[in-house]
Amino acid sequence: MKVISRAMATFVVCLALLPSVHAETSPSNAIEAVNVAQQGNDIALRIDMKEALAAPPAGFSVANPAKIALDFQSTANALGKNSQVFNQGDLRSMNVVQVGDRTRVVLNLVKHLNYKTRLEGKSLYVTLSPIERVIENASTRSTRFAEESLVGVKHSVSDIVFRRGKEGEGRVIVDLSDSGTGIDIRQQGAGLVVDFIKTTVPDRLRRKLDVTDFATPVTSVETRANGDNVRMTITPKGLWEHNAYQSDNQFIIEVKRIIEDSNKLVQGGKVGYQGPRVSINYQNGDVRALLRLMAEELGLNAVISETVTGTTTLVLKDVPADQVIDIIFQQKGLDMRKKGNIIMIAPRDEIATREKLEFESKQQINELEPLKLEQFQLNYQKAPDVARLLAGLPLAVAGAAPLPTAGTNVAAQRILSKRGSAVADPQSNLLFVNDIPSKLEEIRAFISAIDIGARQVLIEARVVEASDSFNRDIGVKLNFLNQKLSQLGGSGWNATGGSIKPGTTTPTVTNPTQTTPQMVGVNLPGYSSKGGTLAVSLFNSNLTKFLNLELAALESDGIGKIISSPRVITANNVKAKIEDGIEVPYITSSSSGGTTTLTVNFKPAKLSLEVVPQITPEGSVRMALVVKKEEPDWTKAVSANGYLNPPIKSSVVETNVLVENGGTVVIGGVFSTKTENTVEKVPLLGDIPFLGWLFKVKSDKGERRELLVFITPRVISDKVQLD
Repeated sequence: MKVISRAMATFVVCLALLPSVHAETSPSNAIEAVNVAQQGNDIALRIDMKEALAAPPAGFSVANPAKIALDFQSTANALGKNSQVFNQGDLRSMNVVQVGDRTRVVLNLVKHLNYKTRLEGKSLYVTLSPIERVIENASTRSTRFAEESLVGVKHSVSDIVFRRGKEGEGRVIVDLSDSGTGIDIRQQGAGLVVDFIKTTVPDRLRRKLDVTDFATPVTSVETRANGDNVRMTITPKGLWEHNAYQSDNQFIIEVKRIIEDSNKLVQGGKVGYQGPRVSINYQNGDVRALLRLMAEELGLNAVISETVTGTTTLVLKDVPADQVIDIIFQQKGLDMRKKGNIIMIAPRDEIATREKLEFESKQQINELEPLKLEQFQLNYQKAPDVARLLAGLPLAVAGAAPLPTAGTNVAAQRILSKRGSAVADPQSNLLFVNDIPSKLEEIRAFISAIDIGARQVLIEARVVEASDSFNRDIGVKLNFLNQKLSQLGGSGWNATGGSIKPGTTTPTVTNPTQTTPQMVGVNLPGYSSKGGTLAVSLFNSNLTKFLNLELAALESDGIGKIISSPRVITANNVKAKIEDGIEVPYITSSSSGGTTTLTVNFKPAKLSLEVVPQITPEGSVRMALVVKKEEPDWTKAVSANGYLNPPIKSSVVETNVLVENGGTVVIGGVFSTKTENTVEKVPLLGDIPFLGWLFKVKSDKGERRELLVFITPRVISDKVQLD
């Protein structure tokens, strides 16, 4: 009975909004009796009238809650009661409400039914028949996402991860043991409840995740055991909508923030109409009455202008209520404006004229409204910089123009009004703003948004010079008439087993063997090497004083080294720069009146790193990097007035990368290559074919260097705890 009374009161209020002109005329017809009979799957109603109807009454049906309404024009309620209970099949009861000369009959149903009307004499027959499907309101329905397909298998939740999507949506990723887990998802109150049927969850996942810092609509995700099931409760904030899908063993729920659009009747990010579906059979009915009914079904507070007039005929089945309103707007040239939870419906020309008058009146008020002075204490921003932003000027630099005073015409976009002004005190960091009250509200919101502490990033850079060099020597060294004992390995062990250091003749072992003093020594060719040599005697031990032959073979490899490891801390979105190097002087001359003047200038030759970090909502760091390596090239120096002016070789790498917090990015590709081939030989003898290799040494040297820069950003926590 409470449901009937509440529904009856709703329609009383709705019909009370009908034009008063109908209340002044007396009804010419009346409803005298209503009879109900079950006919198989159908339900038949016979409504007996005092006079025969010229046409069936206008009516509409609603799917949720299920009901059918019929409007009788110029008709009174002669039943002697306003409600009647039937309980025939899917027909529960009937409400009859009369306001003025109109009477509405509302049939309350258990589920959505089709209806047909026909006239026979003074009676109206209404046939209710079941339909195959029931269209539910998406905002209140409970969805069985997936049925349990693997019965008897033990289902479990293996992991739960929360992430922030690219468009700021909250994404809950649930890893399941198998794809046959049954899942129920529904909206309960202000939250979202997900039940995993006959599923277990380990103790480490039974917790409440506070995900406020991810800047998504979701504030918390709580997972707990609920009997044989696992219940997950997702708590969002503000206006939101959700989407769920499953891929193999992974179940994903996305909660997206809804940006309110004042031009939409039903808010949501989905494309198309989203209101509850209705079926309407409206024959030559009043437009204002139909708009009022649709607003009621959408739960809107509507104010319809008196200038909305005319009639319309609509025969629609299972159409969203907001689409019905849109059709009427297009048909009758209407429009709406939404203020809070109230919509105003009027002709388009009337709304445009009203808005134009409002804008003109606001402009006049701004020009006549008295100014008010308010001071703002800035904590993180500099008061002079904020003053320039309010005035639509760039940040203060050396030689910048002073702040504009009241009445100055500034072409740039400014937040201050035309008569507003801002004065900054650098010492106390106070900002004084003199403007109209409405602008002061905007300025207060602007300052509260920008006067926040910037997060800081530690940039660690390691500059590595990797050398790929080689040095290969091959040839023959002849020692003629040299009485020094042969040594195996050159700088290795002497013939008696003593160790000799390179470049010396003093053994390092005790009781060294005395060698024969060196007499005349001839080296063919003269050649020095840092590597080892192999000494071979061409003759027996008695003739070694005549000829010793040393075969030389050398190969050396280069290695890399760290040449710089700078660190710098900078604020979010603030450029940091590191330089290391020299400035090379170069001479320029100028002549004037026969006098030559020399001028010394300097060119930078530095290794520099510029980085602008940006902390993303996920906690990663996006960096705009510029790596520059400059060095003088003295081999190509140009002589000027007796001085050498070298050109500057420059290598620049510029990129924009996204790195995880604490991750490392490598920048390379700056190469320099150098090769050198030399041959040392004895004149004439070294030119003999084939045998000439006994009198010459060939040396090949090559070097290739690559500059590698390793950059690691680390976001510094706002709260640092020292143990």
